[in-house]
Amino acid sequence: MTEHSSRPGGAAETPDAGVHVAIIMDGNGRWAQARGRRREWGHRRGAESVRSVVRAAPDLGVGTLTLYAFSSDNWSRPAAEVGLLMRLLERYMRREAAELRDNGVRLRVVGRRDRLDARIVDAIAEAEATTESGDRLDLRIAVDYSSRHALLQAVREAASREGLAADRPDLAAELGRVMHADGPSRDVDLLIRTGGEKRLSDFLLWECAYAEMLFTPVMWPDFSGEHLASALQDFATRDRRFGNVQLAG
Repeated sequence: MTEHSSRPGGAAETPDAGVHVAIIMDGNGRWAQARGRRREWGHRRGAESVRSVVRAAPDLGVGTLTLYAFSSDNWSRPAAEVGLLMRLLERYMRREAAELRDNGVRLRVVGRRDRLDARIVDAIAEAEATTESGDRLDLRIAVDYSSRHALLQAVREAASREGLAADRPDLAAELGRVMHADGPSRDVDLLIRTGGEKRLSDFLLWECAYAEMLFTPVMWPDFSGEHLASALQDFATRDRRFGNVQLAG
């Protein structure tokens, strides 16, 4: 794998930043239905996979882990399913923050917050404050997230900033601001999608410009730290040139 300290058009990386892995956690509902259970059961089991992957990530060289938990399009799902997903999100924030802090994990939620219930926004703020000193893993959970919306908001913010060069706005920085990311939005090194589908679904379109991609048929409730390790082993074999050419000699 060819190493580079920066990505074309993206945010600069520090040598010790670790790999940025982004995961589209797909297949919870289909996993449950294949077992004759309700989709909600799959979402509950999927939360266990989040714990497994988060615990394994730092020792595998992952510095940033972004998990796609709830897209802006997911609001169109049945109200009962949306309600369960929101309850699981709040429960995760309240129950996992202390363990994340003790394991050196910094938690941040990226995406919109204006459409979330106040209780969930409060739980997010508390979890972020509890884990702010974490330095082993930057865990980002995307909630009410739409890459298209974030890009539009970032462009609007860039255009409105007095003195900003209109022809070269720092979109990585602007994306960080609009997504509550506390810093420039970092390029993705490896994108994983579970569940067998092969599309980005409006996830981190800017950040994935040069990402390596891995699509696996493994449903998210079955995905574990071992699967993450295997994905990273595959990633290590990729030749990342970012549009350049390796010359002989």
